[in-house]
Amino acid sequence: MAERLLGRVEAIWRYPVKSMLGERLEQVPVSAGGLCGDRAYALWDHATGRVASAKNPRLWKALLGYRATFVEPPVPADPSPPVAIAVAGPEAGEAAALEEPLLSTDPAVAGRLSALLGRQVSLLDQAPARASLDQYWPDVKEREFQEVVNELELPSGTFFDSCPIHAISTATLERLRALEPDLDFAVERFRPNLLIRPDAAAEGFVEETWIGHTLRLGESLLLRVDTGCPRCVVTTLAQGGVPETLEILRATARHNKVVAGIRLSVLSPGPLAVGDPVTRVDPD
Repeated sequence: MAERLLGRVEAIWRYPVKSMLGERLEQVPVSAGGLCGDRAYALWDHATGRVASAKNPRLWKALLGYRATFVEPPVPADPSPPVAIAVAGPEAGEAAALEEPLLSTDPAVAGRLSALLGRQVSLLDQAPARASLDQYWPDVKEREFQEVVNELELPSGTFFDSCPIHAISTATLERLRALEPDLDFAVERFRPNLLIRPDAAAEGFVEETWIGHTLRLGESLLLRVDTGCPRCVVTTLAQGGVPETLEILRATARHNKVVAGIRLSVLSPGPLAVGDPVTRVDPD
């Protein structure tokens, strides 16, 4: 096998509850289903019969004002441990007040979340068959749809939108900042699992050149780069201390056909840690 060092893992995030803020990690086990504990839980909207997602901000933008953390580290192949849900501090946005963290084990968790969000919801740790969510497409002329809400069916048995792992490079963020210096392209807007710092010579939307290749992260984790990652309205919403602005999505559309980052699947599980080398592995 021919190998080429592409860069290193700069940061890792896991999101225990879909569409809430998550946890920044130093290390995490990765299984066939992605980062252990990622999108382990989601809210179920009884009125629509769909998963609650900030992809439809008309109903669920307040979810980004809460942060979910595991009360103990999850273990691959074991049931997910409980999560604690808290208002995300100064960046809470439109989140309703929550005086102390709400535990998923609380018998009243569904009622309390329903009261906070103004809709009847349940907290699920297993995806129903053919689970779906509503996805709102705002006024961005480069996109196929405008000012409509479409249904998106989720991969079977998961709360993922489309893939188990999502990554973005520092080079992509730096390129967008150079093109649109008045906009805040904070990495938090893109909600990646991985932030990769590529080789110093790499510039622009470099991770798209990795599509179709296999990456080794650390010693044993192998990931397949499947596609680029088209962005959605979530990048424009207030979260993690950054303000709401539709111009983030419009700029991504203008300069890179709305793609920023890559989607990956797991070929061989293994541990992942900040600082791990990212190596492209190709047949001789």
